[in-house]
Amino acid sequence: MNLLASPERRYTLAGVLLALFLGALDQTIVATALPRIVADLQGLDRYAWIVTIYLLTFTVATPIYGKLADLYSRKAIELAAIGIFLGGSFLCGLAGEFGPLPLLGDGMNQLIVFRALQGLGGGGLFSLAFIIIADLFPPAERGRYQGFVGAVFALASVLGPFIGGVLTDHGDVLVPGIEGWRWVFYVNLPFGLLALGFIWSKMPTLQPPATHRALDWNSTLLFSGALAALVLALQLDKQAHPWDAPETIGLFVLAALLLVLFVRQARRSPSPILDLELFRGRVFTTSVLALLFMGAAFLNIVLFAPLFLINVAGVSATVAGLSMVPFSLGVATGSTVSGQLVSRFGHYRRFMLGGELLVLVAVGLLTTLTPETPPGLVALYLALCGLGLGPTMPLFPLAIQNAVDVRRLGQATSAAMLARQIGGVVGTAVMGTVLAISLAAYVPQEATAQLGFREGQRGGLEAVQARFDSLAVQIETALESHDDGRLARTLQAAPLPPTVKARLQEAARHEVSTEALQALVHREIDRARQQVVQQLRRAFAEAIGRIYRYVLALVVAGLIATWFVPELPLRRSYD
Repeated sequence: MNLLASPERRYTLAGVLLALFLGALDQTIVATALPRIVADLQGLDRYAWIVTIYLLTFTVATPIYGKLADLYSRKAIELAAIGIFLGGSFLCGLAGEFGPLPLLGDGMNQLIVFRALQGLGGGGLFSLAFIIIADLFPPAERGRYQGFVGAVFALASVLGPFIGGVLTDHGDVLVPGIEGWRWVFYVNLPFGLLALGFIWSKMPTLQPPATHRALDWNSTLLFSGALAALVLALQLDKQAHPWDAPETIGLFVLAALLLVLFVRQARRSPSPILDLELFRGRVFTTSVLALLFMGAAFLNIVLFAPLFLINVAGVSATVAGLSMVPFSLGVATGSTVSGQLVSRFGHYRRFMLGGELLVLVAVGLLTTLTPETPPGLVALYLALCGLGLGPTMPLFPLAIQNAVDVRRLGQATSAAMLARQIGGVVGTAVMGTVLAISLAAYVPQEATAQLGFREGQRGGLEAVQARFDSLAVQIETALESHDDGRLARTLQAAPLPPTVKARLQEAARHEVSTEALQALVHREIDRARQQVVQQLRRAFAEAIGRIYRYVLALVVAGLIATWFVPELPLRRSYD
């Protein structure tokens, strides 16, 4: 392929990065609107599926787009991905507007179906960004432009919660009568259409040099089924569907069986969805393995840091969100700078290893967190994590693309994206279980019995606060009734220490004034609350520290895999 004219490259790159920004934004913006969506569509029992179904179809679609990009026009595939994503976004915004619909059911069911469609489009936006950039620039120049991908991703993660909150709370003023949460989906439309315009008008066809022009549907269905079963098994609520539940085990067995059948089919097919010959290349195999580990580390760092800040440091959700900004800025800086350095010096392995060593140090610091750790220090550790993780976003795909045959570039690139995705899904599922087990182990049994720990475990310190506020109201009401029987029943049911119950009953028997009794109730409740909060803070600190020790092991594993990635000279041509 010849180098594209400079204006064409600029506009094509702008369109691809804008589409990528929308896909990355969607992963964070929707979470902010979930409570309002559930309240409006009345589907609390299905709210988890809004996230799960998107993740499932996103994951399944990723390798399909990679294979299609090896067979057909990159331009056509990118336009299709953006179009599907925008169509899904538009339909998500309409969910429930016209009441129950035939086949689709109520508004929540409609939203779940349309989120699946949106995920099918979103799955192409990430891998196609790297694939199209590979068409625009040869490997020797590619790093500086693929580094922009990490910057775009980081920018979306910073802006997503803020934009989601603003649109959810105030979006109804844009067009009266349209709920604010619907604009979380509608906001994709104008920017997505702009991206479509850039790509439609400026991007050349970019026909790939493929020899086999047909997609092997057997291998595609088998591999997609295996991915769907795996993601679903990992995303099931482990309180309702434990790891040893028949349905969970069944899904894992199904995933393994379909994967075995896929391998058998792929060996016989001239054009499988993922060519197994790629695994004969050492760069590809070691990079994919490293991405599995680093993908798991990346997502767990992001997931559990806010949990620590809210439930241990005691900051608000807003402050916790702001504390993640240094992490995102670190990712953007690490991704952009490493890409520039690789393009300048022609070496990628040293920057991969350097970044992962920095992550190793930063996660080691995160393992030392205690309830006394200032939030600012946590933000500093997170900034170091982001700075080290940033180079992994552009450099592993670059190393893979530089090593593989250009006829398999799409498959190889999408496999890298898939490895990162699967690593994150598996890692967060396992660490979520580690958190639950650790909390059960670190919280004293008497505290568990006192506050009905399941509620506290789900909601952290806010749920504990609400729990004790509710207790205070119940006990005050019983005292004001001057009904000894009612007071006795209320205190018996209250999850309070026996000594507290005894003091309240003794005060009531001595006919202390109502005002004095209320003051006593608040004093005793506050004392019990502080005791439980301190126990919970210690428990969350210990549990999250344990999780970060496991994350440290993941980073070490990723570092070892990266050590074995060969350093190949970066090609200065496309061939």
